Amino acid sequence: MLLDAHHTAESTDLVLKEILNAKQKLITMLTTQLTQDTFTNLEKTIISIFSDDSFLSACQTINGETACLITVRKHQYIWWFSVGDCLLYLFHGELMNMGQVQLNQRQFFEWIGKANTFDQLVSCYSTGRRELRSGNNRLFLTTDGLIECPGEPYADSLDIYRAFNDSADQTAVEGMLNHIRSHSVKDSTTLVTWEVWNNRTATRPDDTNK
Repeated sequence: MLLDAHHTAESTDLVLKEILNAKQKLITMLTTQLTQDTFTNLEKTIISIFSDDSFLSACQTINGETACLITVRKHQYIWWFSVGDCLLYLFHGELMNMGQVQLNQRQFFEWIGKANTFDQLVSCYSTGRRELRSGNNRLFLTTDGLIECPGEPYADSLDIYRAFNDSADQTAVEGMLNHIRSHSVKDSTTLVTWEVWNNRTATRPDDTNK
């Protein structure tokens, strides 16, 4: 889960508290056998947490609000839940050859906190599911400070991907943070990345080998 607060950190504290309160329930959902309903039930659970009356009331007592991106990988599938403008990328050669890298779309004017999408008549958020390709897949999450850095050194997702060429994850992340610092980045930036090796056969069109 990646959070990007505005004004104060009170909103992130509140969201983390609610997620931790549901920790055991979430762990149980994520450690049981994968079914067609796993991600549907997970989405319902997250929505119920953020739509709870006591949580909504608590949001009105704080200053500021936060974007929120939750990402789950189970077996060969990725699921995400996004409120606001944090970003999720999936780097894999086959997808990149097709120009597909970014999984979610930034949504401005969506938050959880004092200004709260779940306190509206219709809650606005994004969810999605994707199958990992066979072989090595890199997942990369970032707050928008990375791509809005002066000079835009990482506005192109390929520049993010290139940062990991021949570098260990920690070295690459440190290099990216140092690079945007040298560009006088104005917004705080958080990065989360990991690799997943998928040894399952990914879906292909029927005529691939014909």
